[in-house]
Amino acid sequence: MNNINIDIENNVIKIDNNSTIPLYSPAGFKTISDLWLNVGWDQKYMYTFSWLGRPIIQIPDDMMRIQEVIYSIKPDLIIETGIAHGGSLFFYASICKAMNKGRVIGVDIEIRAHNRKAIENHELFNLVTIIEGDSIGVETLNKVENCIKKDDNVIIIILDSAHNYDHVLGELLAYSKYVSIGSYIVVTDGSQEYLGGTLRAKKDYPEYSKTWNTNNPKKAAEDFVSNNPSFQIIEPTFPFNESNINVRVTNWPSAFVKRIK
Repeated sequence: MNNINIDIENNVIKIDNNSTIPLYSPAGFKTISDLWLNVGWDQKYMYTFSWLGRPIIQIPDDMMRIQEVIYSIKPDLIIETGIAHGGSLFFYASICKAMNKGRVIGVDIEIRAHNRKAIENHELFNLVTIIEGDSIGVETLNKVENCIKKDDNVIIIILDSAHNYDHVLGELLAYSKYVSIGSYIVVTDGSQEYLGGTLRAKKDYPEYSKTWNTNNPKKAAEDFVSNNPSFQIIEPTFPFNESNINVRVTNWPSAFVKRIK
């Protein structure tokens, strides 16, 4: 898709001067949403939010959708790789507190001193354990495993650390064994697949971004399920929907890798 012309007077969207779709339609909404996601990533829109005082570098749509999934399965344990400032840790911890069930383990290769201090001083830190180390390193995985209790029957994994193909595939292989049947390993930021052409990507990642079409979390998730029949990429249903929209506005395409057996 190279050119999009939004004709408000006639309520249509013209794409590449070849096809036309109604502006006020699910297809119109998706076209505009995809463009919005692209521009929003380029302009760092997701860097404008916080949760309970800590920055949370995600768009609200994705956090709302994962909240729906967490509440539907009510996990005993949430494991997140890649914690940055800790906002997502406390987002998940606040859901656990509201449900009166569950706790959170956060893993990051580097927890900077100011972030560690803020995380450890947070009101919900009693529901959080943080582990510093390479998320697929043997020592780190041993620490994670030591934090898993025998009665942790429902576990959900959220992958949000390094976003290159090899690392994400390594995380999928390492952490999938902890995922309960009916639960998910959630692979974030698969939108990287189509962001290589943005101005920000060309400026900030001039060499790396050229490979994003295949070197990305989405590709890792898709290849993982193709070789692991116990898992499928399954879109969670909307628990409430009185609209014509049935697709997520998301930076996490193909994210929800569900263990089915």
